[in-house]
Amino acid sequence: MLEKFFPSRRPSYAQVPPEDCESLNPSPQNESPRSKTIRFSSYDIFVGFIWMTMFALAGFILGRVHQIDRADACLDYVSQPSPLTKDVSISYAPVDFNGTFMHENVFRRSASPEVDEAWKSLGVDYRAAHIPKEHASNFGLTKDHVKIKEKYGGGFPANVEGMHHLHCLNLVRQALYYNVDYYREKGQGAFKNKEYVVKVHVSHCLDILRQQLMCSVDIGVLGQVWWNKDEPTAFVDFNTRHKCRNFDAVRAWAEKHQLPPQDEAPLDFLEPPTEDTFIWPEIP
Repeated sequence: MLEKFFPSRRPSYAQVPPEDCESLNPSPQNESPRSKTIRFSSYDIFVGFIWMTMFALAGFILGRVHQIDRADACLDYVSQPSPLTKDVSISYAPVDFNGTFMHENVFRRSASPEVDEAWKSLGVDYRAAHIPKEHASNFGLTKDHVKIKEKYGGGFPANVEGMHHLHCLNLVRQALYYNVDYYREKGQGAFKNKEYVVKVHVSHCLDILRQQLMCSVDIGVLGQVWWNKDEPTAFVDFNTRHKCRNFDAVRAWAEKHQLPPQDEAPLDFLEPPTEDTFIWPEIP
């Protein structure tokens, strides 16, 4: 009776049928596919090569698209809409800053025609660009901004902000104590104005640069290095690497889209304000 609940643990055996025994012996029909030699025709090799090439090319293209998407996403996140992005592909590349302390490059030297030409090459004197009216509202230009008459193309005059920042930096440079007499004597540009106007112009530029630097505050770090083998002294290393936009492409766009010089433009080039145009009571 106990066997009902505790079956016998003795092993049981069953005789294997002869045909099953025969099936255990190797035969051509039962050979593993792995034991066969795999042969590829030249056609198979060619097709495989084509597929590998296509996969590699697709990977490269996807990688490039991903890089472009990242650049566009970065631009959209940190910048205001700009007409430049319709024509200029903004990209980013590593740039090593020249932060040398004792050796002056041309941009740091005392005032001279050579120094002025170097700064001028950066676009510090570029005029306003022409912004078509159909896109103007996307860039913050409204009915209260100055317009160009339709017979001269319509749209708006507007300066590229980056060029204005460089203009401001150049003016601050010109107003430095060791440069200012040189530019006062020349009496050109900002220095054609009365002294109090020059002062507010310089202070305006100084504060615009302050706000810009605070807005895009650099979160990099400046390490220190040793100098003077006789008496080793620590000094800040200003020669750092940065991720920079393609400045030359931006500068080229600003140069290409400049409006005519004021003394060459028709007297009626600008559209007069209308009754519903807001007019500031003083210079903003």
